[in-house]
Amino acid sequence: MEGLTDVASFSTKLQNTLIQYHNIEEDKWRVAKKMKDVTVWRKPSEEFNGYLYKAQGVMDDIVNNVIDHIRPGPWRLDWDRLMTSLDILEHFEENCCVMRYTTAGQLLNIISPREFVDFSYTVGYEEGLLSCGVSLDWSETRPEFVRGYNHPCGWFCVPLKDNPSQSLLTGYIQTDLRGMIPQSAVDTAMASTLTNFYGDLRKALRKA
Repeated sequence: MEGLTDVASFSTKLQNTLIQYHNIEEDKWRVAKKMKDVTVWRKPSEEFNGYLYKAQGVMDDIVNNVIDHIRPGPWRLDWDRLMTSLDILEHFEENCCVMRYTTAGQLLNIISPREFVDFSYTVGYEEGLLSCGVSLDWSETRPEFVRGYNHPCGWFCVPLKDNPSQSLLTGYIQTDLRGMIPQSAVDTAMASTLTNFYGDLRKALRKA
């Protein structure tokens, strides 16, 4: 496969990178957007000339249901308003695949539709799960989309200690949208995208 020869070591390296992000000290983060049920922070990314975003909020459902709605599969397209298509290009195991997905334009199309090709991996973490991903250099392109690039990103989901029927969902996202976009527009879009993600996911879980 393109750019991916040893899936096991690639998965482990990605998982370890996300755990490093999860252990970054609190004083390194600056609040980007705060709402009553989700907070988004950011810090300069070490991967590219942009930001690593952290988002966190409590979900009223168990870990497996939350992650099943996030990872590649039929449910994601049903509720994620930003995602317009999702195709599995390669399947390795139940928890490991390569996916191609497209996103809608944002900010009155200042940010035009994007396409991503990501490696996705879901693994146990403490009492819960980690679903993580990173973009691959995939040669096949489609001219109607700008190819974006996700540096290591992922979602940690663990049960609340005092209420296991609820889950704490913490996400780390660092997306290089590429193309000629003002950085201020990217920053506005990322913070709003993450708060919308939590709101839309909550609605989907209530319906499920």
